[in-house]
Amino acid sequence: MAEARDSVELTATESGFQLTGSLLHGDASWLSDLTRRIGASDLTSIELDLAEVTAIDSIGAALLKELASRAKSQSKEIALINASEEVETALAHYAYKKVRQGSEGKSTDGITAIEEWFSKLWISGGHMLILISESVYWSIVGIWNRKGHRPGAAQAQALKIGVGALPVVLTVAFLIGVVLALQAAVQLRQFGANIYVADLVCISMAREMGPLMTAIILAGRSGAAIAAEISTMNVTEETDALVVMGIRPIRYIVVPKILGITLTIPLLSILATVVGISGGLVASIGALDITPQSFILEAKTALFLKDIITGQIKSLIFAWLIVICAAFFGFRASGGPEGVGRATTSAVVASIFAVIVADALLGLLFYA
Repeated sequence: MAEARDSVELTATESGFQLTGSLLHGDASWLSDLTRRIGASDLTSIELDLAEVTAIDSIGAALLKELASRAKSQSKEIALINASEEVETALAHYAYKKVRQGSEGKSTDGITAIEEWFSKLWISGGHMLILISESVYWSIVGIWNRKGHRPGAAQAQALKIGVGALPVVLTVAFLIGVVLALQAAVQLRQFGANIYVADLVCISMAREMGPLMTAIILAGRSGAAIAAEISTMNVTEETDALVVMGIRPIRYIVVPKILGITLTIPLLSILATVVGISGGLVASIGALDITPQSFILEAKTALFLKDIITGQIKSLIFAWLIVICAAFFGFRASGGPEGVGRATTSAVVASIFAVIVADALLGLLFYA
């Protein structure tokens, strides 16, 4: 065989191109130039003459296969011709997975995509089931057995969630009450039924808006904080350190948050309901000429104990959904700071979606 040349030369021919030199030691300087020239060529079937290739190794064979893949992505075919026995042997021994057009290396096979989706769903469902079962178990056991809990962790979480969210929850609830009263009055005053604004505001705030708006605010505020905290611990391997020390991460991290939000959200929901009704009262007095006494008397006849109880049941279920969603995405976070951001965003979106779906289902259960 002729002496191997140190560099690869590229020559254009009538039917394509010719490579001359040695394809040893990973010399890829020719690959980008040839890819560009193939893209600029008018030919759809291009012959690559390897008669003057003096030596080749596995990396050189990989580069030729990569060239064929790049040409295929440009809707062109590469035919390797006049290869020596050594080059043919190297190409035959190198297995290369073809890239599908337009997929950037990802499989577009429909069955494979469905299998992968079901596999991920199955694994995620298993993780969610483990998280829920352990959270429920240790939340109940932790009431009597404090071992494995940080002292005062549940109280600290309750203060962080409740006190921190109180101003936002009350402000939003008051504005919601005002808007409900004003919007309802537009229709009711046509029939001389302004007084029934009190019924609408009280029932809406007690059954739906009080618990729902409180949960959505906590999902965006506390749910994001929980997801960010857990995902950061997971990315920095603090959760693995807890396991090595014989501490259950779910019991140590998640359970105090569940207990804290369970203590907090019913109180926030009740306050949001009261403040929302007060907002409706202010709007009724100022814009609808309804006296405070009339509003309060009508509210007392419209509001029942069932409305308050169902609202509080909803708020508790919403609270557990928020923590479970935040913890689920937090424990699955990976990839450094970027992974923490993705997990936090996913947790907030999933929490709000779960809260709204649960509200619809519970509404059907309680009032259908």
